[in-house]
Amino acid sequence: MLRFIAFILTCLGGVNWLMIGALQYDFVAGIFGTQANVFSRIIYFIIGIASVYILIITVFNKGKLKLFGYKKKKKQQIEEQEDF
Repeated sequence: MLRFIAFILTCLGGVNWLMIGALQYDFVAGIFGTQANVFSRIIYFIIGIASVYILIITVFNKGKLKLFGYKKKKKQQIEEQEDF
């Protein structure tokens, strides 16, 4: 679940950068007033930490980012063991 939240935050940060590049509009700063606002800086920090987390997870998993599927694999393995 943490990976999924970090992934969503990273995507939102990417969309914010897209808006900055294409429209010269900073969505986070638009909500909180300015980029120097404390709340804006907290949001930027949280998105940055989420991006670093996703990067580290991807590097440790040798380029694979698995957001879901761990529970399904365990259920499948249990079902396969019961079939034998």
